[in-house]
Amino acid sequence: MGIFDRFSSGSKPQPKPEPTPVPAAAPVDKPAIAGNVIPRMAEARAKLEAKDLPGAVAIYQEVLASAGARPDVLVALSGELGQRGHVRELIELVAPHYDAQRHGPATGINLLQAYLALRLIEPAQHLLDILFSLGKPELEERLFGFSNAIGELMAGHESAAPTPEQIAGSGGAPAENKISLASISKPVWFYGLEETAPQLLPPKGGKLRRVAFAQCTLPGLQDFAERSARPEDDVGRFCRGLSLWFAETFAAAAGYDPITAVGLSSRQHFFLFPAEWTADNIRELNETSPAGLDFVVTSSLRNRNDDFELTLRIWEVKKFRELKQFSTRWTPINADAALVQFHAQFRQYMEWSALPEGSGLAYTAPAVPTAHIQALGATLNQFLGVKGALAPEQVAGGTAVQLRNAQANPDDARAQLLLVAGLVREKSLGAQPDAAALQHARSWLAGEAAQKAGAAGLSETLA
Repeated sequence: MGIFDRFSSGSKPQPKPEPTPVPAAAPVDKPAIAGNVIPRMAEARAKLEAKDLPGAVAIYQEVLASAGARPDVLVALSGELGQRGHVRELIELVAPHYDAQRHGPATGINLLQAYLALRLIEPAQHLLDILFSLGKPELEERLFGFSNAIGELMAGHESAAPTPEQIAGSGGAPAENKISLASISKPVWFYGLEETAPQLLPPKGGKLRRVAFAQCTLPGLQDFAERSARPEDDVGRFCRGLSLWFAETFAAAAGYDPITAVGLSSRQHFFLFPAEWTADNIRELNETSPAGLDFVVTSSLRNRNDDFELTLRIWEVKKFRELKQFSTRWTPINADAALVQFHAQFRQYMEWSALPEGSGLAYTAPAVPTAHIQALGATLNQFLGVKGALAPEQVAGGTAVQLRNAQANPDDARAQLLLVAGLVREKSLGAQPDAAALQHARSWLAGEAAQKAGAAGLSETLA
């Protein structure tokens, strides 16, 4: 299990409304172990009772050096430490030795609770995946409770997971999951223009390969909860705009039917994913897609001192396996050149081919993809704001981002249509459009490029 089971509703069974609390496993008072391990464990327990934690840890280290592979030792040790709220020491001692197949789920649950108590989301997610892989039906409801707790932590709901004090006492019940995915099935600029210019995106015929482009993740992002709750910035727009760009590209390809999946919080703001998608996430995304999927494309972005690294993974859904991985790096100076090359490389691998002439808007890749990606993200923000999926304070007004894109990519009809769509949306809301944006859009719609693209009829929408 991974991101998706926590962030989408209905894809997996949910815990009962009042789930059973999840305290740490009770310590084993009489472990069936031989030699001098049992008296040494008793000595450690006595030191814990006397509040001599360093002394107890020293004994545990000695025991683990010779008996760390034994299930009874790990479950006793983790139970003793967890019962007293020493979760950091529990992790440091148990994690290097724990093997789920050998040691079983009891120790794993103690360790998982310790990760949650310290809000260590990535190791908690990894361990939860391992515990689910054991295939223990009797643990499933409890593990789904932990799954929801991790999702709540990712959304910034700190009360979702137990504290060290709760683990030492009666434990805390994981809270309900409140993260979902919004699926965008058409190019985002098409919403609002579909009635006036349906010819821009005609239906495709024949057998189509369904491909989902998942929102780009930001592995290791420490302040993701706070960042997610703010109005979107350039990084958030990039994460959503990148997947929208790829989906837009494949909407213009023969043989493909693309969708985009982006994260939303029930608190009406976007969500930033601080961990990469896994094979189980892919499986769950497929299960929530009514028509099923053939491929899922995930991506992750890392930034160290303005040295960006983008990794893209292509997953085959039928066998739930990773087919191919692409990576690229850039700095602010060469970002557009790197993304242009990366985009072309990806299209080539996927055997992208244009639709026949006359089948909708011909495709032209943007020369300045950074501007286009930002405009796609901004347009999604405004579209979901109108739909009520985002709180008013989360919605950026105006069309400045779309205008910059239209100016940076004058030969890309889609860049111009993003601006037109933004202006149409502002008009429908009764907002006063930016004069420069309106002039640019009207000038393009009156020109030969719009006529060739089949968009000239949109002039009336801006009258």
